[in-house]
Amino acid sequence: MTDAPFSDETLSETLCSLAIKAGAAAMEIYAREVVAETKADKSPVTEADRMGEEIILAGLAAAWPQTPVLAEESASEGKIPELGDRFFLVDPLDGTKEFITRTGEFTVNIALVENGKPVFGVVYAPAINKLFVGGRGGAWKAVVDPKGVIGERKTLRVRTAPADGLIAVASRSHRSAETDAYLNDLNVADFTAAGSSLKFCLIAEAAADIYPRFGRTMEWDTGAGQAVLEAAGGRVVTHPEGDPLGYNKKARGFDNPYFIALGA
Repeated sequence: MTDAPFSDETLSETLCSLAIKAGAAAMEIYAREVVAETKADKSPVTEADRMGEEIILAGLAAAWPQTPVLAEESASEGKIPELGDRFFLVDPLDGTKEFITRTGEFTVNIALVENGKPVFGVVYAPAINKLFVGGRGGAWKAVVDPKGVIGERKTLRVRTAPADGLIAVASRSHRSAETDAYLNDLNVADFTAAGSSLKFCLIAEAAADIYPRFGRTMEWDTGAGQAVLEAAGGRVVTHPEGDPLGYNKKARGFDNPYFIALGA
């Protein structure tokens, strides 16, 4: 079998469908008691993580059988393929802690990486019915109805930093003293907390301006959100170097350095 095209149209159709299916499976589990286990790295995992990953991996294998996938739960079991210049990144349930504590701020993340750069990404937040998509042709968001139908697409574009101060966004579950110290040195007028990759999306939809992350994250945590934000005109740079945040960092075990996500 040969791979399907990697056009924005084909990627959008397939990845959105898979994210919505994985999100629906997560919501079925969310509606009953959530049972969490602890992985070797001390992070939590639920049935929703595993079920969502199965759905997404099966769909990707059907559409792009030649393209490797780096997926969180498979990677935690040591299943890491040779990635090459093009691969998919999957986090079937980003914000597992938010899922367990029922804040609603968890997402399904799927990204396509080419030559170390996330070039297409889908972020779906099933508890709040929001879908964010970004690729070479730009970024958009939409509401997904209870039947899984995607509504009207609204273009996403970052805003110019307002003169009266920035709106900063940071992790609800992983905010650090170092993050607070960094933000104290900026002209920050307001602060909002959010879980999962929704932080990137807040900047992409011009609801915030900056997201510093001075703690450990993995490539599957950030790839889709970065693709959406960059397609909306923003950027994600390492801290303090200021280089673009890149991918396929095998020597680091696929974790990220500190980074800052920015609007215009």
